[in-house]
Amino acid sequence: MIDTYDLAPDLRIARVLTGLWQVADMEKDGTTLDREAAADALAAYAADGFTTFDMADHYGSAELITGALLARGPTPRPLAFTKWCPAPGPMTPDVVRAGVDERRARLGVETIDLLQFHWWTFEHPAWLDALHELTRLREEGVIRSLGVTNFDAAHLSLALADGVPLLTNQVSFSLLDRRAEADLAAVCAAHGVKLLCYGTLAGGFLSERWLGRPEPAEIADWSGMKYRRFIDAAGGWDAYQGVLGAAAQIGARHGVSIANVATRWVLDHPHVAGVIVGARLGEREHRVDNARLFSFALDAEDHARLAAAFAATTPLPGDCGDEYRKPPFLTASGDLSHHLADVPTAHAAEATRPGRSRVSSGSVWEDLAGFSRAVRIGDRILVSGTTATAGTDRVVAPGDPGAQATYILDKIIGAVRALGGGPEDIVRTRVYLADIDEWEPVSRAHGRVFADTKPANTLLAVGGLVGDYRVEIEAEAIVG
Repeated sequence: MIDTYDLAPDLRIARVLTGLWQVADMEKDGTTLDREAAADALAAYAADGFTTFDMADHYGSAELITGALLARGPTPRPLAFTKWCPAPGPMTPDVVRAGVDERRARLGVETIDLLQFHWWTFEHPAWLDALHELTRLREEGVIRSLGVTNFDAAHLSLALADGVPLLTNQVSFSLLDRRAEADLAAVCAAHGVKLLCYGTLAGGFLSERWLGRPEPAEIADWSGMKYRRFIDAAGGWDAYQGVLGAAAQIGARHGVSIANVATRWVLDHPHVAGVIVGARLGEREHRVDNARLFSFALDAEDHARLAAAFAATTPLPGDCGDEYRKPPFLTASGDLSHHLADVPTAHAAEATRPGRSRVSSGSVWEDLAGFSRAVRIGDRILVSGTTATAGTDRVVAPGDPGAQATYILDKIIGAVRALGGGPEDIVRTRVYLADIDEWEPVSRAHGRVFADTKPANTLLAVGGLVGDYRVEIEAEAIVG
C-alpha cells in the first residue's frame, strides 16, 4: 500500500512520485518512445497506487506520454506535475502564458496540477517577474498549485517574502546529499512549504547492485554520470561504500532493501511531502520493492548507524540547487560554465567614452537623479547604492531586510557581470541599514554570497531609507 499525502486541500499525492526524467535518456539517440505503449507502463504504475507523475518540458516526450494516459480518462485520475524551465530573458505576461499553455497542450489538460518553475541564474531578476505572472495564472485557474525547483533557502525565502504562494520546492535529497536538512528545512518550517525530493536513490547507486563493488571505470547513462559526481563530491567511493554498507545492515535488520532504507530516511523528514523515484518505462520497474518502504520504520539504532557512516563523508558544498549555478557542477553533463556564460545579462552595457562604460537597471530613480547602476573605468567597477527595486519602482519583499539584501546582491552581481566582472572581483561593499537591529539577516545574506572571497565591508545604520526599503548596498570591483 502506497502512503498518500495531502499537499493541498485538492491535491492528494502518492508519497512516492514516479519521475520521468529518464525518458529523455531513453530518447537521447533521437528515437521517440511509442506513446501508447509508454502510457500503458504509466497505467500499470497508477494501478499499483503510484498515481503521481513528475516530468518537465525537457524530459523528452514525457509530457506527451502522460497526456496519452490522461486522455484515457482513468479513475482515479492520476496527477501530472511538470516543470517550466525557460531561458533567462524578459518574463512578460505573453512569454509566461505561452510557456504554460505549451505545457497544457502537451498534457492535454485545462489546468496543470502543479507547475514547477526553474531558473538558471538569480542574477537575472526576471525570475521574480515570472513567478508573479504564474501566480496570476494560478488565480485564473490555469494552474492549480505553484512550486519551484532547485531553489536555495535564500531565494525560496525571498519569493515567499515577495508574496508568491509557493507550495513546493523540488530538490536533491539523499543519504549522500543532505543539504536539505539545513537552511532550507528552516524556511519550509516557517512557511509551510514542502519538498519533493529527487536523487533519493542517487541514480541507482543506493542499491544492492553496487554494494562492495569496485569503482566503475565509466558510466554509460546520464543518471549514473550525474550521481557519480555526487559520490565524488561526498568524499569518494570508500565514503560512499560506508553509507551503502550501513544502509545494507539496516535493511537486513528490517527485511527490506537498501533502496527502501534510503527512501524511508528522506521521507521521515517533516518538511518532505514525497520522493521522486525514476522509471525507465518498459525496462526496469521496482514498484513492488518501492511499496515495501511503508512497511517499517527507522529507529534510534538505525539513525545512529547512519550518523556514523555520514561522519566519514564530506558535506556537499553550498545549498540546494547550487550544482546548477556554480562549481562543482554536479549535473549529468558536468561543467555548465559554458551554458551560464551564454545566459544574457539583464541589462546591456553602454560605452560612454574610451575606457569607460556603464549599465542601468531601469529604475525610475536612475534617470530622475542622473546616475548609473554601475560604471566601469579601466579595470575598476563602481556600483551605486542599490535597493530591492524590481522594474522601475516596485519594492521587493517590503519589510524583510534579509530578503531585500539577497535581491540587492543578485542585482549588484548582475551589474558587475554586465561590465565584464564577476562576484569574485568585488573587493569592497558598503551596507546601509534603516534599523541597526536588522543587521543579522542582512549580514547573513552578505555572508552567503561572499563567504569565500571576503571583500572589505562597512555596515552602517543611517537616519532612514525611502519608503519600504530596509537596506541599501553599494560595491566596488576590480576586474582581475
